[in-house]
Parts: sequence; structure tokens; C-alpha cells
Amino acid sequence: MAVKKRAISRFAEKIAVDAEPGLTTAQLMLTNHDLKPVEPARRQWGPWNFVGFWVADSFNINTWMISSSMIVGGLSWWQSWLCVWIGYAISACFICLTGRIGATYHIGFPVVSRSSFGIWGSLWPIFNRAAMACVWYGVQSYIGGHCVYLMIRSIWLRWDRETIPNTFAEDSGTTTADFVSFFIFWLCSLPAIWFPVHQIRHLFTVKAYFVPTAGIAFLIWAVVRAGGVGPIIRQPSRLEGSELAWEFVKGVMSSIANFATLIVNDPDFSRFAGKPRDALWSQLFTIPIGFAFTSFIGIIVSSSTTIIYGGDPIWDPLDLLEHFINDGGSAQRFGVFVIAAAFSLAQLGTNIAANSVSAGTDMTALLPRFLNIRRGGYVCAAVGLAMCPWTLLTSANQFTTYLSAYSVFLSSIAGVMIGDYYFVRKGYLEVKELYDARKSGPYYYTFGIHWRAYVAYISGIVINVVGFAGAIGREVPIGATYIFNINFFAGFIVSSGVYYGLCRLSPIPATSDRWMEVGDEVEDLRVAYDNQSGSGQEFDDESRAYKGAHEDTKAV
Repeated sequence: MAVKKRAISRFAEKIAVDAEPGLTTAQLMLTNHDLKPVEPARRQWGPWNFVGFWVADSFNINTWMISSSMIVGGLSWWQSWLCVWIGYAISACFICLTGRIGATYHIGFPVVSRSSFGIWGSLWPIFNRAAMACVWYGVQSYIGGHCVYLMIRSIWLRWDRETIPNTFAEDSGTTTADFVSFFIFWLCSLPAIWFPVHQIRHLFTVKAYFVPTAGIAFLIWAVVRAGGVGPIIRQPSRLEGSELAWEFVKGVMSSIANFATLIVNDPDFSRFAGKPRDALWSQLFTIPIGFAFTSFIGIIVSSSTTIIYGGDPIWDPLDLLEHFINDGGSAQRFGVFVIAAAFSLAQLGTNIAANSVSAGTDMTALLPRFLNIRRGGYVCAAVGLAMCPWTLLTSANQFTTYLSAYSVFLSSIAGVMIGDYYFVRKGYLEVKELYDARKSGPYYYTFGIHWRAYVAYISGIVINVVGFAGAIGREVPIGATYIFNINFFAGFIVSSGVYYGLCRLSPIPATSDRWMEVGDEVEDLRVAYDNQSGSGQEFDDESRAYKGAHEDTKAV
């Protein structure tokens, strides 16, 4: 038995990731190289890197189709496009609010959440985000597999799901050809996970040039074939009065909901910014412009299909490319290959940005002794493959509706995080204490869990939970539906408001009475405890009393 224990211990030490020397056992559960504040040498993201990141991220299939659901819902093309502008402009503001925390203190979402939810209480929001990222990684990879299917079919017409023997059940949601295409995309995505986050900015730079160019070429191609932009451009709204108003609101909220995950985890990228302002204006303007431009291309291309093929418009660009393969020659198939390759790159970049890096960072926080961002990213990819994502995309399955609706509950997490940083602490964080598992730490609260944050978090969910049930098919009162129509704002306002109120009634430690960001003054990035019995600071969990090493800190 003793020999077996020693063997297990040696194996655990062998697979453990590198960690700063001098850490306690508890600290080994809180930090590793990927969770520590980013040192100056890795702060390599400048403003143009963020511009390239968001331009690249905006060109993906989900963005392409986002206006389609609004037009199908009864809005005119310009009303749906206005929804996109407003929705993504609001999302950009939220992105900049959370991103500034990472850009100032150079810490990611898992560490930022410790200040509001507690050292151990942060594990639930982190797990919540990691699980969703794994599911979405699989779904987005399967969509990327459709792009690969088109690439192969544009070369070999015999690569046809209708003629290749199918080894899957008819109601499985996939075919042999689609699964092989998905597996190829999944396999080719693995090398991109290997590179550190501060280096993958080059992927987004390449994508920012190639993918928009292919999208514009697709636009010109479709319009030339149609001889015009199509009747949808001249089609008025089919709604009026309150119905039109609520559909417009839902369109704006769907744009924000599509961004909910990125709002929460933007610190995972902004922490690599050289300066806080590098992650401000570049994100604030690029996000609404990039996503609105992509949506506009989607509207024009889709509306042109009513002239090319007649009947209802084809909103899925991949379905349209499949039509182009079936009715064109070799030159047309070459064009499909290039555009499908661009969409494949778009899906890869989106999967890395929104899912792989986020899940890897979150898993690092869940098991920092043995996982880093790279290993967590590969765990995410494995889960995405094992979950059989095609089963979630069948027309009879409501799980994708559930996923889309569920993402808005991240607004409660964002509400607590933003309320904590901007309204309660006024920009002041004790970075080293975010890695402190001792009871004397300011972020330990009660058994490592901040009850005020959880009361606020649950309040933000409760306000939306009845309407959420309606979104997945249950009968609910009309009032709950109206509240859910503004779900992100409802969850955010309630959670941040409750959190601020509780912190005023029952003050917390390590706060400032004036705006005080001290990220530039953090020079010692070591998190190991000093060779003293205490931390050099005294905190009272139920008061704002704060004494110690930073009494002379100057406001920035």
C-alpha cells in the first residue's frame, strides 16, 4: 500500500504544472503560471491587436445569420440592422467595463471573480462558464465541419452525404460524410490550442485580413448573380405598434445575449494589454462596426437568393454555398472552396476566442495544480468531441434554444463583477490577496464564500427564471415574458443593485472611498506568503476596517 501511494505521489508530481516556489498547499489550489498576473514581457497586445481580434471574431456564421432571425420575426432589413448596431454598441460598453479590470491588473476572469464571489466561492461561476464553453466548442466545431464538407465537396463532387453510405441512424442528426468533415475540422483545430494566448493574436491578425475579404467577395458574387440586392431590401416591416416595439427590443437583446459569454471573460484577453487604454477605444468602436458590417453582408447576400433561386431567402451562408456547388462549374466550385476555407478559419478563431481559451483559463482555476490553459483547452476539445454535438443541432432538439437562453444568466455574474469593481471597491484591488487562502485575507469572507455576491447572483437569476422557462417551451404569464425580453438588463441591474445595497448595509473590507486603481503600482508579481506569521494586513470580514501595507497608496 505504501509503495502504491508513493507511486501515485510520484505520478502526481510528474504531471503537475510549474508553480512558484514557496506556495502552501492551499495556494497550490489557487495559482499557477497561467493564473498569476501577466508579467510585462507577456503584455504584448496593443490596440491594433484588439482591433484585429474583434474584426476577426465578427466574421463568423452566427453573426452572419443574426439579422435573419429578426427579419423572419417581422422586422424590415434596416430595423434589424439597427438592432445589431444598438445591441453590439451596448455589448462593447460592457466588454470595456470588464476588460478594463484585466487590462489594469493583468488578471483573468477566474481571479477577478475572487474579489466579488470569494476565494472559494468563485469556483461555481468559473465552473459554470467552463461547462458552457465546452458545450459551445463542440457545437461550433460541428458548424466548422460543415465548412470542411463544402471544401471537400467543391473538389470531389462524390463527397455527398446523400450518396456516401451512412453508418449513422437516420434520426441521429448527422451522416458519415458530415461526421468525417467534423472530425477533420476538430483535428485540425488542435494545433491552435497549443500556442500561448499572448501569441495567438497572430491568428486573429491573419483572420482579420482573409475572412472579411472573402465575405466581401461572397457579397459581390451573390449580388452579381442576382442582378440586384433582392426584394427584402424594399420589404417593409410586417409589424406595427407594441408588437413592433417588443420585436425590436428582442432583436437588440439577442445581439447582447450573443455576446454574454465574451462580456464575462474579456479579462482573459485584456490582461495581455500593454496599457489599459489599449483595450478601451479599440474594443469600444471595433465591436459595433465589425459586427454590423458582417450582419449587413448577411442581409444583402441572403436577400439576393430570392432572385437567384426564388422562394424564401436562404439565411444560412453554408446552405447557399452548397447550392452554388450543385449548379456551377469548376470555377464556381473554386470560389466556394475559398469562401468555405475562410468560414472555416472564422469558426476556428471564434472557437479559440470564445470557447477554448475561456474554458482553458477556467479549468486552470478549477485544478491549477495539474491544469494550465493549454491542457484545459485540450480537455475542452475532448469534451466537445465526446458530447456528440450533432445531437444538439437536430430540428427536434430544443437544447440550442436552451443554450442561447441560458447564456443571458451570465448577466448576473457580470452584474456582480462590475458592481463590485466600479461601485463598491471603486477600482481598488489587492492583487496578492486574491491568491490568499487564509482566513485573514480580505477576499476570504465566510469560509471563502461571499454570501452577498451569491444573494445578488441568485436574485438576478430569479427575475428571469420564469421567462426562461417560457423561452424553452413552457407556458408562463405574459409579464414574465416581457421581463425576459430584456433579460440581460434585468439580470444585470438586479444583481448589481442587490450586491451594492448589501455591501452598503454590511460593508466589506479592502475598498476605497474614492476612485483608486493601483494596477501600475503592482511590481512584485510573486504570490507566495512572506516569511511572517501574518499577511501584514488585518481585515474584519464584516467591516471596512483596513490596515496594512497599502495605507500610503496614492490614487491613480
